[in-house]
Amino acid sequence: MSSSHRTRGIRQVLIGATCLTTALVALPALAQTAPAPQTAEPEAVEEVVVTGYRKSLADATNAKRESVAFTDSVFAEDIGKFPDLNIAESLNRIPGVQLTREINGEGLNVTIRGLGTNFTKILLNGSQIAVASSGRTDSQNQNREVDLDLFPTELFTRLDVHKTPTAGMVEGGVAGVVNMRSARPFDYKGGGQLIYSLQAGKNNQADDISPRGSLIASKTWETPIGDFGLLGGVAIARTKSTTTGFESVGWSNANMTCTGCNVTGGNNFNWASTVPAGVNSNGLTPGQAIDNALLASLNPGTTLQQLSDAQLPRLGRDSWSSGERDRDSYVLSAEWRPNDQLNVYFDTLYSKGSRSFERIDMNWVVRNSNFMVPVGVKVNGEGVVTEGTFLNSQFFLEYRPYEEDVEVLNLNPGFTWRPNDWIKLDGQVNWSRSVFFREAPTVLFNTPLNSGLNVTYANGGGDYPSIKANKDLNDPSLGWVWAGGRVNVQAEKRVTQTKGAHFDLTLGDDKGANFKFGVAYDDVGRTITALDNSARWQAFTCGGGGVTPQSPVPAPVPACDGRAGSAIPQANLASYIKQGPLGFITLDKDRFFADSNYQAFLDSAPFSAAAATGAASGLIREKTTGAYVEVNGATQVLDRDLRFNLGARYYSTDQTIEGPQTVNGVLSFLSRTTNYDGLLPSFNVAWNLREDLIVRASASRTVTRPNPSAMLPGTTFSDPSAQQANQGNPNLQPYTSNNFDIGGEWYTGGAGYIGVALFRKELTGFTVNGTNTIPFSQLGVPFDQLTNLQQQAINNRGGPDAATVTVQQQVNADGVLTILGQEVTWVQPLDFLLDGAGFTANATHVEQNARGNGAPAQAVGISPWTYNVTGYYEKHGATVRLSYVWNDAQISSGPGQNGIPVATINTDARGQWDLSASYQFDNLPTQPRVSLDVINITEEAQRSPFQWDSAAYTYYQPGRQIMLGIRGKF
Repeated sequence: MSSSHRTRGIRQVLIGATCLTTALVALPALAQTAPAPQTAEPEAVEEVVVTGYRKSLADATNAKRESVAFTDSVFAEDIGKFPDLNIAESLNRIPGVQLTREINGEGLNVTIRGLGTNFTKILLNGSQIAVASSGRTDSQNQNREVDLDLFPTELFTRLDVHKTPTAGMVEGGVAGVVNMRSARPFDYKGGGQLIYSLQAGKNNQADDISPRGSLIASKTWETPIGDFGLLGGVAIARTKSTTTGFESVGWSNANMTCTGCNVTGGNNFNWASTVPAGVNSNGLTPGQAIDNALLASLNPGTTLQQLSDAQLPRLGRDSWSSGERDRDSYVLSAEWRPNDQLNVYFDTLYSKGSRSFERIDMNWVVRNSNFMVPVGVKVNGEGVVTEGTFLNSQFFLEYRPYEEDVEVLNLNPGFTWRPNDWIKLDGQVNWSRSVFFREAPTVLFNTPLNSGLNVTYANGGGDYPSIKANKDLNDPSLGWVWAGGRVNVQAEKRVTQTKGAHFDLTLGDDKGANFKFGVAYDDVGRTITALDNSARWQAFTCGGGGVTPQSPVPAPVPACDGRAGSAIPQANLASYIKQGPLGFITLDKDRFFADSNYQAFLDSAPFSAAAATGAASGLIREKTTGAYVEVNGATQVLDRDLRFNLGARYYSTDQTIEGPQTVNGVLSFLSRTTNYDGLLPSFNVAWNLREDLIVRASASRTVTRPNPSAMLPGTTFSDPSAQQANQGNPNLQPYTSNNFDIGGEWYTGGAGYIGVALFRKELTGFTVNGTNTIPFSQLGVPFDQLTNLQQQAINNRGGPDAATVTVQQQVNADGVLTILGQEVTWVQPLDFLLDGAGFTANATHVEQNARGNGAPAQAVGISPWTYNVTGYYEKHGATVRLSYVWNDAQISSGPGQNGIPVATINTDARGQWDLSASYQFDNLPTQPRVSLDVINITEEAQRSPFQWDSAAYTYYQPGRQIMLGIRGKF
């Protein structure tokens, strides 16, 4: 039996078992009469889940107080009742944690203390977890990120963020470690619990309702062989969203010849060399030569040098993305406690997601063009065009729907055995498998050239430029043509798998002085397989036909021009076009895909070196053996308690990397195996200067293995015009960081405290993009293996011998990247002013500096300042919480974007308000709590500029989401 069939079988059994468990456990609870109003001491579970948000804050404060290391926690009440769509959003309120959001606003990944997502280690119940999905829209997720949108908050009881390590922790997180603790039956005392939740959400940009629901049932029994517990849970979400915005695919300038021209770099397009047909305004005559003198006269007030460096969006386009993200998640957990010395558990989690989206954009063609005439161009002090008219422009529709399916299954049995008061043995085995499949077709066709279509361009300080055509781009009969178009049928499959075993022995007082040592083995692998049948589908659809889904690829691949014999000839193209939702046309998908036999070409798609996202095909597998020793103790210094943790962890990793390479037209796979090891010492100390004042310090070394995407052999292009290429470097060394932390907290009573932490990280082995511009002919990639669009773009730049390609390759930086940061946290109940009121607030500041020789190292994707504030009131069954999270502007890429040496892609500062309000009816059956949640109250957009503030790279408006819900328990 294949592994995929085994996984499917296990998955079906688990789903059935989960549902059966939920039903069996629920029956006794449903049979009981409704509980009377509580007057007795609440049960343990009620202290976490029912008694309120203030109790969860107190639990988090106590956990921080008892920890020796720098740790923050979020407990069940805080997780389950905030308006969080998944675990990532729950983590966003912890100091030092930043969130990466999908373009629809939903949280996706987290970063900790000034380093990117791949530096954060994500654990599920203490063991490694990997998810095969490809990340945010238009990203590749080829590194070590873990998408958290498959993990619903309802199925978890605790989140821990470890900002300083202990030797017993799994290595791999230079920035920190996040552990997600799923629900277990003995979390819920009193014999049995049944908790339900239902919500209906509405995004103000979407037409439909988004329902969500969860059901968790738990039951414990006393039996002759000990206490036994069983828990089953299910959480289902159907999220509809529509996101509108603007995209540019970068910015660039024209390639001109004059003294002092083209200082910026880029030079991605040319102005027309003669006046095109159809241009008769501004005193121009078709066929008239266009030289620098004429350009100067057409653009008064702008010098030739300014015109040559004037920045325009390469493909300025309005965008529209609309669809549904579905998620079904199940948890099944069993616990057995035969006596007070032994606890055995088996945790299982299965989650699957499916995403179906239509995505369309209308592109103004600047990239690689040579046919426009600029008139009245003005630029600002940054060299960005603020206004102008561009005669003889062209647009193309890019219709690119996508379907995604992802699933993850995690099995996690373990035990804790205490044979006596001074020995404890913990053991755990873990296995997970995640599968992801994405199909991403593209259909592209153009407005005709030389048809009198002009663009009026304005970029006067708004969020993004206004690009207005003098003809109706929402008119199916405008004269759309195949010429210069293309179709693509591309897919991508990913598989990740983890397996491991961890054993820890503690000698001494489990919560006091002890000696610990342990061993661990982890095996983590990921395979990305790209599939592409575009050449055959294009030949069949618009290249004259004569092929089948499995026939040999035509050589050369015919251009997409709708010639005779095509399944969709030029004469019939207009019949497949219809008006769109955003002021420009769209495609009749069902008819077009049926008549072009899309599904057959997709089903027959052969292997490809790179996917539609730019992700490279390849395999990485890492087998790591680790061992550690750790001493925990307490002593008195100046008559005050001092707790400490001291240890060291040794690891050894065998790494195998495999990637495709084509030489002389023959596809082969290059494999490389390496081994590296290291010793990771750690020290944490907490000193109680007073009963309410704790001072902490920590010193440690941490490691994160190199990014797999930067190590795969072979060459991939990151843009359709073959202007930028990436080459792997299998010789990259791991990142290592020496970390120093100092801080403390003043505990003001109850859940209240004021905390300060200062941290310093010194990273070596940090990678940067090494950039080199070479002729295409020196790249070692056969020209005839490029796509038609890439071949055409290279020919427009002078052919394979003259056209240059910017090649990027990750290299280890010679210097040291130092990250300095400060965190301030204040949790304060305000009962002395208003009983039940209070607030939490935290702020984090991060700065980074590079020293030493070589290219400057720089961490990207980090906001120098972040803060979040939550005000709350909770009394008499009513709860109201208003929260605000703010992230400063950040650099999101390395330099050298689009061939401009200084250009980086950045992200604007952004703040988001969220509201959660609810009321619990204690006297009704199940004590229902009715809730109102509002996410992104002020409809804050996501905006990224390209180097200059006035050059919008992307702009997305996710809208506001309102959710009404009810939850209760039996």
